[in-house]
Amino acid sequence: MFKKKNNQTETVATLPEHGPIDKTNGKEILLSLRNVDITFGKGDAAVRAVKNASFDIYKGETFSLVGESGSGKTTIGRAVIRVNPCANGEILYKGVRISGKIPHSLDREVIRNIQMVFQDPAASLNERATVDYIISEGLYNFNLFENEADRVSKVEKMIREVGLLPEHLTRYPHEFSGGQRQRIGLARAMVMEPELVIADEPISALDVSIRAQVLNLMKKFQKEMDTSYLFIAHDLSIVRFISDRIAVIYKGDIVEIADAEELFDFPLHPYTRSLISAIPIPDPRLEKNKQLFTYDPSVHDYSTESPELVDIGNNHFVYGSPSEIAEYKRIRERGVPIKPVKILTEEEKARLDAEAGPINDVVDEAILETPLHDTGSLWYTIGAFFLPIIGIIAGLIFKKKNHIRNFKACIKGALIGIGIFVLIVVLFLILLWTATL
Repeated sequence: MFKKKNNQTETVATLPEHGPIDKTNGKEILLSLRNVDITFGKGDAAVRAVKNASFDIYKGETFSLVGESGSGKTTIGRAVIRVNPCANGEILYKGVRISGKIPHSLDREVIRNIQMVFQDPAASLNERATVDYIISEGLYNFNLFENEADRVSKVEKMIREVGLLPEHLTRYPHEFSGGQRQRIGLARAMVMEPELVIADEPISALDVSIRAQVLNLMKKFQKEMDTSYLFIAHDLSIVRFISDRIAVIYKGDIVEIADAEELFDFPLHPYTRSLISAIPIPDPRLEKNKQLFTYDPSVHDYSTESPELVDIGNNHFVYGSPSEIAEYKRIRERGVPIKPVKILTEEEKARLDAEAGPINDVVDEAILETPLHDTGSLWYTIGAFFLPIIGIIAGLIFKKKNHIRNFKACIKGALIGIGIFVLIVVLFLILLWTATL
């Protein structure tokens, strides 16, 4: 269904029924990113948000993309739905290139088959449209209903599935809370029965009590409709239990890809370890004594060796230089799970606190060193301008009391006032001298 010419995939007008099969595991590849670069801006002001990203998403799986804010997760998701253009590389859907310029018929198929639940529901919903129209818009555009009764039935069923009621359909987005708007966005995407859903922080705006409901709903759709998910998140504690595979991204670079349990048992890249160590522990005593693993990018030396994303076995990919990859392989071949979280004993905790010093006391003293009324008010400057002698005296008193801002305000006004007074006197003497000639 697709051909390659000069290492580039030719675009066809329609999507095939099935994607290519991965020869290593026999699974159908639904989405594939190949060496994707995404850049914003031009010239010296250009920012390379995503660098050489490559991964596959298989039919029916949940593939999670995890990283801190600003790492490029949403940028990749928006590139898949053709909002962000690729500067280099290509994105394939069922083996067909969908990045760059494609035929209109193929573009419509991509829109029909790939839906996105956006991170900010308030910005992604039309405030002038009712919820009924928002959810039905895709059905109208692609004529996915037999008659009006069928459309109403599909919309009402979907609105119930996401935890809202049919009477909500006549309302507008501004009448709902953030969590309810997020559920409307989910309903809008799922009513299209897409093959791939890009879920960008879909539960971040939801109450804790209904997060599990939404995740169970997404799993239900996956089971019934064989839906695949690109799940974008930063909460690893949730990602672990819903994902088949997880990719970790740091400042635009994919640094590690592995099966969910494999990644948590063997977090080889230091950044992955730091993310796992940041997961809160439910026990407050253990959380208090937890020692975080902090990632320091300076530990990598890429001045002589170029880093690459390499498969080290067990379907585990890690980003690193050849020497780092050799070390990662050695650690993985030992088969001993890595524990990035260390729980300190009370003695160890006390010793570390003593070595760190009384940080809180230092901060409190620093705050108290600045007096409450040391504001440097403009009125001090104005008063000292008209009464410079009194302003200087007041400034010296303020300095003695450690009111540094007030002192500077008084001295500034006094100096300006004295300067202008001297200038007026000089001009007066010059005029007087001129008049006597």
